[in-house]
Amino acid sequence: MADQIPMTIGGGDVATSGAFDVVDPATGLPFGSAPECTEAQLDEAMRTAQDAYRTWRKDEDARREILRASADAVLAATDDIAPLLTQEQGKPLADAQMEVRSVALWLRYFANLEVADEVLADDENVHIRVERRPLGVVAAITPWNFPLSLAAWKIAPALRAGNTMVLKPSPYTPLATLKLGQVLAPILPAGVLNVVSGSDPLGANMTSHPVPRKISFTGSVGTGKYVAAAAAPDLKRITLELGGNDPAILLDDVDPQAVAEKLFWSAFRNNGQVCSAVKRVYAPESKYDEVVEALAAVARSAKVGAGIDPATQLGPLNNRPQRDRVENLVQDAVSRGAQAVTGGARVDGPGYFYQPTILRGATDGMAVVDEEQFGPVLPVLPYSSVADALERANGTNFGLSGSVWGADADRAEAVAEELDCGTAWVNTHLALRPDQPFGGAKWSGVGVENGHWGLSSFTETKVLHRSRR
Repeated sequence: MADQIPMTIGGGDVATSGAFDVVDPATGLPFGSAPECTEAQLDEAMRTAQDAYRTWRKDEDARREILRASADAVLAATDDIAPLLTQEQGKPLADAQMEVRSVALWLRYFANLEVADEVLADDENVHIRVERRPLGVVAAITPWNFPLSLAAWKIAPALRAGNTMVLKPSPYTPLATLKLGQVLAPILPAGVLNVVSGSDPLGANMTSHPVPRKISFTGSVGTGKYVAAAAAPDLKRITLELGGNDPAILLDDVDPQAVAEKLFWSAFRNNGQVCSAVKRVYAPESKYDEVVEALAAVARSAKVGAGIDPATQLGPLNNRPQRDRVENLVQDAVSRGAQAVTGGARVDGPGYFYQPTILRGATDGMAVVDEEQFGPVLPVLPYSSVADALERANGTNFGLSGSVWGADADRAEAVAEELDCGTAWVNTHLALRPDQPFGGAKWSGVGVENGHWGLSSFTETKVLHRSRR
């Protein structure tokens, strides 16, 4: 078993008498444990964050320099953090290393982002200035698919804005985030970033705790609704990045062979465990068979294995419940007439592996189409007209992102404008940047992350109105 990594509270290592197992999804067996945060320790984390806020909020230039130094420290620790991430999450080591580097990218972007007050009037009569002021303590809760990247989406803008934070990773993937807390502890002033871990009800205790002024949550729609309800009595601000069921519409001028590889990895990156991955493909009836076969050919060539194997492209699903859910969705679709052109079953042996699966003959109304699969399965559906494809693509409670693919990019863009979602891509998908806002419509979220929009979400507006007469 790996040594337990302590929590970071008030800038120091904090252990606890309770612990919970962390499972390697490639084996299905525990390989380490993480601290079980007590209520008293959560109170201490909140108190130290509140104390640190009093001084952290005052010096923007110092915050920017500290975030730059934090980015350097994360990069230097890549080889310490990435293997932990692979072992607890399952993703290939190269992907884990990329995720660690993304933390540094986000920290550096927000450190360098220029933010100015807005002057509404400045004359002999009056000076009116609109400022963005920090909120206070932020409670951040992150999921298991990209535990470090999605933590950075919260840490970097929140701290740059002058807030302090208590961060809780998913109990499925706590270790890399706990390690990140250790790496940043010598650089950040004590209490600015506290990292705690634990199973239920730690997350609920954080959202209902009286100290935080904002909850930033990434996870499922169902849990997001509970977070919103828990934050409401205290009027805590919330940002919720929730689930997606992203459609990809292929137009009739598309070349299936030309787009198959890019489209496949837009759906199967991180083994399909991406909120904004392609979850369903709408193909014109005239090219339906060709699209299905082109995607199936890529699926058959994908290397499935443990993340520590350099040849692996798709690791295991992160946890047993998620593997079982994917299996049930595919079985349900096949029982109702869909065909697994490739895949459609678990991989023999230990761990939570599932074969990359392309489904033909799936229809709207099947759970595998209507719900977020969050795994290595992709239904391909035929459509009769672009209007038909758009109606079906938009006919869901989800609205995170979507994409349109075609040889005529202007035509594809015009169709993408009709998608009811937070981000519409043309001839690509999953193209994310720290300066590009990310958020969803309908049940896919409340608020946005990234860019100056994301920074603003960790602030409140303050007007300074000074009379000169």
